[in-house]
Amino acid sequence: MISKQLLKDGFGWGFVLWFIGYILGIILFMLVPPWLLGWIITPIGTLLTIWVLNKKFVDKGFSYYVALAVIWTILAILLDYFLLVRVFNPADGYYKFDVYLYYTLTFLLPIAVGWRKNIKLETL
Repeated sequence: MISKQLLKDGFGWGFVLWFIGYILGIILFMLVPPWLLGWIITPIGTLLTIWVLNKKFVDKGFSYYVALAVIWTILAILLDYFLLVRVFNPADGYYKFDVYLYYTLTFLLPIAVGWRKNIKLETL
């Protein structure tokens, strides 16, 4: 059964993290070439996501992090498609290596942090 807290964390934090990248993209669009956006946003988003996973989720089981990974990835793909691809219709396309890296990290970071946290708990 899916808990209310998982839905809140999944959709709430998933949207917040995505929105921060969205805003960064709009700001950076005025400052750097479009092909460079993802390469600037990805490290920032990665560090922010790791911070959120470590500070905002305490005493969660590994399956919780797997569920976050699924929700966050699906949310990122849908929000990107409907609010970036469809709205801005980038002339050179949107889906390039940096975007696939971003989706991969969106999925793998919660799993990696959840695995690391649960390994630590088991060794205590």
